[in-house]
Amino acid sequence: MQLNRRRVSITENTVIQFPGYESWNSMTSMATVAADVDKERILCRISLEILEEKFGTLEDPPMRSLVSHRAAIQVAARKLIENAAFEEDGSILIRSGDI
Repeated sequence: MQLNRRRVSITENTVIQFPGYESWNSMTSMATVAADVDKERILCRISLEILEEKFGTLEDPPMRSLVSHRAAIQVAARKLIENAAFEEDGSILIRSGDI
């Protein structure tokens, strides 16, 4: 599966799945959840700031918060993908208003 750097076409038949891939980038303080959109990989990012704002102060490492709130993050990512709200690099950036 290749990383998509372009926007995928979203139709009513588009299949969006979320495999069990997630990661944390300590340099950018961003968590990433992968989405597979019609067999194209889309990276969906959310910042530590948004995780704290939406889900409370993080006493645990950020990845535990991500795992605990994965369902809400996936719902937000799905809506952004369906609305073709892609960043220039083809990723999705989940902002405060999206959750």
